[in-house]
Amino acid sequence: MSIFDDILRSLSGTPDDVVNLANKVGIEPATAEKAIAALAHAHQMEGDTVEAAAAKTGLPTGTLSQIVEQIGGEGSLMEFANMLDRD
Repeated sequence: MSIFDDILRSLSGTPDDVVNLANKVGIEPATAEKAIAALAHAHQMEGDTVEAAAAKTGLPTGTLSQIVEQIGGEGSLMEFANMLDRD
């Protein structure tokens, strides 16, 4: 189980994991993990979070926006960033 599974569970309180998230947005789980990490990192930077993550991952902004929505919005990204920093 990945750290992203743990993060998703802690934020949502449900058993959704990276695989389920990836299936919901139509990407591979490994791509979802990279997207989550890029979004968490980009959230701490100046500018638009989704656009910065799109530039880093090559994923469409629409896909990244869906991921942000699925994980609980922009506020959840700070929790992801904090958890990644602690690891």
